[in-house]
Amino acid sequence: MSAAQASAAPPPSPARIASAFETACLLELDALKPGNVHRYADGHGMVVAQFQASARAAAPAIARPDAAVGTRVLEAVQASLAAAGCNTNLGIVLLCAPLARAAQDLPAPGRSVEDAGRVEALAGATAAVLAALDLDDARQAYQAIALANPGGLGQVERHDVRAVATLDLRSAMVAAAGRDRIARQYACDFKDIFEISLPALRRHLAAGALPPAAVGALYLELLARWSDSHIVRKFGDTVAQSVSEEAHQILREWTATGDAAASQMALLRWDARLKSQGINPGTTADLTVATVFAHLLAALPGS
Repeated sequence: MSAAQASAAPPPSPARIASAFETACLLELDALKPGNVHRYADGHGMVVAQFQASARAAAPAIARPDAAVGTRVLEAVQASLAAAGCNTNLGIVLLCAPLARAAQDLPAPGRSVEDAGRVEALAGATAAVLAALDLDDARQAYQAIALANPGGLGQVERHDVRAVATLDLRSAMVAAAGRDRIARQYACDFKDIFEISLPALRRHLAAGALPPAAVGALYLELLARWSDSHIVRKFGDTVAQSVSEEAHQILREWTATGDAAASQMALLRWDARLKSQGINPGTTADLTVATVFAHLLAALPGS
């Protein structure tokens, strides 16, 4: 396919983008993610069915054609709260709304699903979407965050989400980037996803791992690499760092032994212990979903 033919190809339809979003959410639920809700174990007063319902409910808003990022975020959160009765996916929505908007600016892929140029194009389109965020996006995102009322939200002196937005959404996220890894993605053009987590996911898939195993391995790698923002907000840096250190240790033992059954039992024991302490690496789970979503978007056919 020539460059001219590729540029003339239609972008993915809203239905395909919505399906990719829901699929990413469901694949993440199929992965054994210690401390987070998954099909092996519920937790934190929530069950898998609530996350499944919120994924279905949020998908049309995430993929709404020509909608601004803030509109997608607010409508997706409103739909999710109505379907699940609690906050299940605020971080996911904040990460996936810009990716979905970017995907609607791309032509259909002309080569294989592993086409690096396609990923680069999605990354570039995402950066352009983030650069164009405005005050209305911030107002709607603030409203969505206040509605979801995530655990450990607290209050900050400047740009608190319960106050009137005075900055565009990109600038507000830049101000919060030092304390929140989701906000950091807005500040760094999603480079953590495109340059670190997406290559890791594709490495696991290329090695023959089934999607749930690949997603679970990605979650552990991200948890070992970065202190989880949600844990930091609720329990502090020391607890978050100890969780990351344990993730690193489990990964090291898993690699050394290659015993999948023993590793699964170790993960389940750790999962139960984290949940008994109320510790939920929710930000890591959100980044995992966004990574899977980006992977799927890069492979979508046109309308």
